[in-house]
Amino acid sequence: MSTMRDLLLRRQATSVLLQGYDYWETKRGPRAMPARADLDPIEMKAFLPHVVLMDVLRDRKPGWPLDFHYRLMGSTLDQHMSRRFTGLYMSDLPQQQPDSQMWQNFETVVRDRQPQFHRVPYIGPHKDFLSVIDLVMPLSNDGHSVSMLISIVDFIPREINPPRGL
Repeated sequence: MSTMRDLLLRRQATSVLLQGYDYWETKRGPRAMPARADLDPIEMKAFLPHVVLMDVLRDRKPGWPLDFHYRLMGSTLDQHMSRRFTGLYMSDLPQQQPDSQMWQNFETVVRDRQPQFHRVPYIGPHKDFLSVIDLVMPLSNDGHSVSMLISIVDFIPREINPPRGL
C-alpha cells in the first residue's frame, strides 16, 4: 500500500477521493506521474462529477511565473460552488491569487510533482456543508514537468445532531 493512500485512509478521505487516487496510481504506473492522454472519462465515471482539470501555465502574465486555468469542473462541483469556474484563470480571481491557500496548494504540487491532500472550510451557497476535501495530483505531457493538475473534490456535511459538549 502506498504512503499517500495510507495518509488518505488516516485522514478519512471519502470513497470518491480514494477512487480518484487509485485511478491516478494505476495510470501512473512506473512513471512519476501520468499524462492527460492516459485519462479516459469513461473509466472515471464513478468520480468524474468530482473532478477538476487545471492547465498549468508558465509565464502567461508578466511577473507571474505560474497561472492555473480551469479546464473542466465536474457537475457536482458546479452544483455546490458559488459560481462556474470552467474557462477562468486563477490569476483573474482575487480570492484565488498567489497569497491564497488554494494557489499555494497547487504550486506545491507543481513544484514537488506529488499529490497533496487538503481539507478547508466550505465557502459557498450551501449551509449544510462543513468543509471541502480535495486531492490534487500532477499530470505531465513530457514525464518531467507538470502540465496539468487533476483534483478530486468532495464535500463534508455538517453533523445534523453533533455530539453534546463539542
